[in-house]
Amino acid sequence: MIAIDKLCKSFNGTKVLTDISTEFEQGKTNLIIGQSGSGKTVLLKCILGLYGIDSGTIFFENRSLQEMDNKERSILRQEMGMVFQGSALFDSMTVEENIMFPMQMLTQKTPEEMLDRANEVIKRVNLINANKKLPSEISGGMQKRVAIARAVVMNPKYLFCDEPNSGLDPKTSTLIDNLIQEITKEFQITTVINTHDMNSVMEIGEKILFLENGRKGWEGSNQEVLKTENKSVGNFIYSSNLFRKVRIAYQEKS
Repeated sequence: MIAIDKLCKSFNGTKVLTDISTEFEQGKTNLIIGQSGSGKTVLLKCILGLYGIDSGTIFFENRSLQEMDNKERSILRQEMGMVFQGSALFDSMTVEENIMFPMQMLTQKTPEEMLDRANEVIKRVNLINANKKLPSEISGGMQKRVAIARAVVMNPKYLFCDEPNSGLDPKTSTLIDNLIQEITKEFQITTVINTHDMNSVMEIGEKILFLENGRKGWEGSNQEVLKTENKSVGNFIYSSNLFRKVRIAYQEKS
């Protein structure tokens, strides 16, 4: 579980995040949504420790990020997995080598142990027979699977995904969403996803945090968002005709 209490962040005197308080629950897919410039990426980077904060606290379980020393932060980083926008794979490395990279950097495992673990996660994300292929030799959806495998190879407690469906077709996006949710539940990870994909919101949004102008505008589940009276989140979610029709159908059914 990650708890955020009254987080504020500014750049050069301009406030970007103001009094953000929320919790991201273990074993659930927690989504951060909002318009461009609402503070989604800044919040994610604050949680990751890439940005310092002006005030407030970020707790990982009962550990305050702001009170950690360098050794404690190093341990925390090893508990984190990250799926970057665009996958961020090493072009010159094979699928197998990309997935083993975190273990080479952060563990004392033998080459045999690393290969065994890599094969475990390769199998888990359904990438059989892709070990020796380069990223350029596989599809965008497969590259995303490699990125997920690399992110979970260290058995993280916390998984962060930045626009995981960017550049993918709708069918592949749904497959990636389902894979992330399955892994989250299977290993009871606290997963935080920064997204603008409304299909993801409706598909796997067990907890949704909506940011508006750097503030918490609304939070709830994908079931609750269908009946929210909050105009800002409603206008954002139902900006497309398709989702407006989904909402009308839900309200008529209710």
